Amino acid sequence: MPVIIIDDADRAVPLAEALLAGDLDAIEITFRTGAAAESIRRIREALPEMCVGAGTVLRPEQAKRAADAGAQFALAPGLNQRTVLACAELDLPFIPGVMTPSEIDSAAELGCRYLKFFPAETAGGAAGLKAMNAAFKHLGLRYCPTGGIGLKNMGEYLSMSEVFAIGGSWVATREQIAAGEWSTITSQVKAALAKAAEARR
Repeated sequence: MPVIIIDDADRAVPLAEALLAGDLDAIEITFRTGAAAESIRRIREALPEMCVGAGTVLRPEQAKRAADAGAQFALAPGLNQRTVLACAELDLPFIPGVMTPSEIDSAAELGCRYLKFFPAETAGGAAGLKAMNAAFKHLGLRYCPTGGIGLKNMGEYLSMSEVFAIGGSWVATREQIAAGEWSTITSQVKAALAKAAEARR
């Protein structure tokens, strides 16, 4: 799943079209810029086939803005109980960030079954995630690792049954989006999906 930092909402729909051209129909628009909510709104209106999530949702008020814009899910780099509960009230599927057994335990207690393992490489990589999840395997938790993942190591994560997706900004960088390098982004999507298919075999 591409982790998108976008500065201009006018770039949102062309970006989503470039991802779809590479057969990728999910996107995470991070709330790191003021263009996030409007970008989500525009993609949802123009391309209903694209599954649009809001990333870096740190506080309940951001969750509300994301939901109002039409986000279909939300993610965060950390675990904030208030945000988890706010998303539950909004009926907005939420994926909190975890990097320790205590955080995994707290997230599970709050009812979260899909978790973001972040920052993945710094927190022990695929081996670290596998070791930590061993104590929670009976709960059926699923993970989306992000942070330091690219073509060279994505297979290590996708070969794990507990990993349902990986995230990264390399598929469509902030600079490429600003420059409108849509064909390059489409090519990067195709390369990432081909590598993912190899890992899942």
